[in-house]
Amino acid sequence: MMEAYTHDEVSTWQQQVDVVELALAATTAGAWSVDLPDFETTWSTELPEVLGVDAAETAAVRERLLELIEPLTVAAQNCPVWHNFDLEQRHTTPGGETRWTRFLARAQGNAVTGKVHRLVGIAADVTERHGNAQALADLADRYRLLVEFSPDGICVHQDGDLVYVNPAAARFVAADEPSAVLGRPIIDFVNPRSVPELLQRVSSLRGPGEATEPTEVRLSRLDGGSMLIESVSVRTTWKGRPAYQVIMRDITAQKAAESALRYQAALVSHVSDAIIGTSSDGMVTSWNPAAERVYGHSEDVALGRSVGEVVGATLDPQAVVAQGGVIEAEHRKADGSALTVRVSASPMDTGYVLVCADETARRAAERRYRTVVAALDEGVVVLDANGLVGSANPAAGRILGLPVEAMIGCSPTLFPLHDESGARIPPSEYPSSLVRTTGMATQNRVVRARRPDGCWVWLSMSCRPLDSNATPPHQVVTSFTDITERKAIGERLEHDATHDPLTGLANRTLVLQRLSEALHRRRDGSLACVLFIDLDKFKVINDSLGHGIGDKVLRIAGQRLKNSVRRNDLVGRLGGDEFAVVTLGVEHGKQIRALIHHIRDALTEPITVDGRRLRVDASIGVVTAGEDDERSAEDLLRDADVAMYQAKTRGRGRHEFFDVELRERVQRQLRLEQDLRDSVRAGQLWVAYQPVVDLRTYQRVAVEGLLRWQHPVHGLISPGEFIPLAEESDLINLVGGHMLRTATRELARRRLRGDVRTRLTVNLSARQLEDDSVVDAVHDALRSTGLPPAELCLEITESALMRDPEAAADVLTALRGLGVRLAIDDFGTGYSSLAQLWKLPLDTLKIDRSFVMGLDGSDHADAEAIIKGIVTMAHSMGLPVIAEGTENERQVAILRGLGCDQAQGYHFGRPAPADEVFRS
Repeated sequence: MMEAYTHDEVSTWQQQVDVVELALAATTAGAWSVDLPDFETTWSTELPEVLGVDAAETAAVRERLLELIEPLTVAAQNCPVWHNFDLEQRHTTPGGETRWTRFLARAQGNAVTGKVHRLVGIAADVTERHGNAQALADLADRYRLLVEFSPDGICVHQDGDLVYVNPAAARFVAADEPSAVLGRPIIDFVNPRSVPELLQRVSSLRGPGEATEPTEVRLSRLDGGSMLIESVSVRTTWKGRPAYQVIMRDITAQKAAESALRYQAALVSHVSDAIIGTSSDGMVTSWNPAAERVYGHSEDVALGRSVGEVVGATLDPQAVVAQGGVIEAEHRKADGSALTVRVSASPMDTGYVLVCADETARRAAERRYRTVVAALDEGVVVLDANGLVGSANPAAGRILGLPVEAMIGCSPTLFPLHDESGARIPPSEYPSSLVRTTGMATQNRVVRARRPDGCWVWLSMSCRPLDSNATPPHQVVTSFTDITERKAIGERLEHDATHDPLTGLANRTLVLQRLSEALHRRRDGSLACVLFIDLDKFKVINDSLGHGIGDKVLRIAGQRLKNSVRRNDLVGRLGGDEFAVVTLGVEHGKQIRALIHHIRDALTEPITVDGRRLRVDASIGVVTAGEDDERSAEDLLRDADVAMYQAKTRGRGRHEFFDVELRERVQRQLRLEQDLRDSVRAGQLWVAYQPVVDLRTYQRVAVEGLLRWQHPVHGLISPGEFIPLAEESDLINLVGGHMLRTATRELARRRLRGDVRTRLTVNLSARQLEDDSVVDAVHDALRSTGLPPAELCLEITESALMRDPEAAADVLTALRGLGVRLAIDDFGTGYSSLAQLWKLPLDTLKIDRSFVMGLDGSDHADAEAIIKGIVTMAHSMGLPVIAEGTENERQVAILRGLGCDQAQGYHFGRPAPADEVFRS
């Protein structure tokens, strides 16, 4: 039963029902009540203990209670009757103890008026709960610090991607910081051969907390290196989803140590120490196998006997310990032969342990070791505590160019050292000097030394103290390898990586690098200028005279370019017959034009190669950049290329400056290229059909499918604009394949309905003809649409066939194997011969429209003669002839008279949608 107290009287507790209800939420608690507004206070006997106040000091109890519940008494003045409160307060007891107290209270009063007259409640000590929360926070913080500062790499991966990496793991993979690898697949950092095993181990973890056995894994680093780790994977969760935590331990040093131990064991495989245990009075209690080999006594014979008796000499373990623990002594083997033994003695339990090393075997091992060192190709020099050469192996003398005897007692400064940049290294900073004073080893430092004969030699040098436990100055072991040849090879490789192997000029990589550096250095307001140079008609020289002649022409052209520019200008070969000149410090356009004329004058001088007198010219694109120009080196080279292309399209043998209009035209092409990539999916491409008519019957015998592009912004784009764009951007296979499927599907559908009985002709571009997949694309289109192969005729331009006649013949033969017909288009505009045509499996020949248009000109007689010759040649080969571009009745009459078989053009119908063409 609780008692209630005030500061001056004892009263009864009248709110037992309320208090009991509140007490259900408390543990160790004291009850209290406060009358409002006079703050008459009552409490139970437990309350002073909860508040940490002496129960006898009622005034102190009342003052502390009112102080702590002041927020409740203030809030009660503006709250409804029966409102509940929950308050936790932190306070310090008179004894200096920090506590947390929870106050649960309820407002009582007149329910009619709504006025609160009293607060009743319970105070509970919740210090322990707060302590537990703080302990959990401390534990989490300690765990975080443990993970962050752990020398072991720790990471978490979820769905195969890294979501957490601690600093140690970031160091393992050579990342600058953990965030640099977040989000990357974990298999990026595992040797590819180890990935299947990794996935198998992870998949075997079924439930949270399950872990794999420690496994050795070769870790791939961002810098291209690797390291060996021991890895354990644990099934866990990350943000509520399954994940895997990986703990990685670097075992590189461990493996190196094991390897070193195996190496040392191999060197001293015949050197073993006898380990003997004795009692306090010198009786043998243990005898290892090495003792059997050293002394010739078996374990059965030695146990229980005096140690002096079995080693063949007086041996008092206690006396050895008294002399410092180590002595040298003469012992005897069982067969009486003498042994020189180093004896080490230490007390152990109630006796002693003796390590008896056969010094004869050790000396033999040392002799073998010296023989090995003498046979090494690596130079080894030992410097004494004074920094002078104490010993050196023959390789050291051979590498440094001095007899070993002449090196003994000399200072290392006898050989001046330089760093990789060529700067002289002060003697105090020699690797050996640093190790001698600090005891810190250096590994594989590359230096250059001048030999007494004046020759330079590159060395990879490592230094370490002879005894790392000794105090400075240390004796130092210096080892070095002659890497002069390797260095020369590296320099050649570096040169080859940045220079064109044919001309020796800078390659594209070096041109961009030097141009970028120059753009960042500009401070004088002058112009930077890039010339993009393309040799005109070089392909003719290469194709007609062979690549050997072409290569010689390129070398001569490159040398002429180099001789035509200033000393500080950069000349580079970008590939093929394309060159670049980067010139800086240009003040105005006149200087640039003068340079261009100088270059063209040099290039156009006749070139004599293998008795042939050749001439080349160049198309040159020019771009300039002022100090405030924000374009990158890549941008400038690209703009110069665009200007060169413009020069070449305007007639070759000229130069063009890049300007805003040209940029806008290029940007339009780039936008159209991107839009063309999306045109098939967006349904913007459609096929128009133009009839092909038999000139004898005037009946339609075929339709030619022609691709059209209805752009959503620019409207109908001319095929003359987007077809070349498709060929240049490798989109021709995409749009050409779409056109082939669409046209064959349309013809097959109408043939099935009985609407048409006509063949389909479709153009193949040169790029499509060169693609290995064109045969499969045609086969798939015929198979999927059901169009009979004989009803499809593929047209290939004469120029496309002549680019590589042999390869074209192979592709055409494969296409004929499908059953389709083949036609040569635009005949008369290329360089084909009758012999070349005879080898190709063609079915039809189409005369170029330029000859048909010539029938209306003043030189119509020449046009008629050419057409007559083409028709006669084609008919002799069994090929029907189609005339393109027929636009009037006069042309039709002449073509019929010349024996032309078929024609197409505006006279017979313009290209139109399928419904219009086939309806007519």
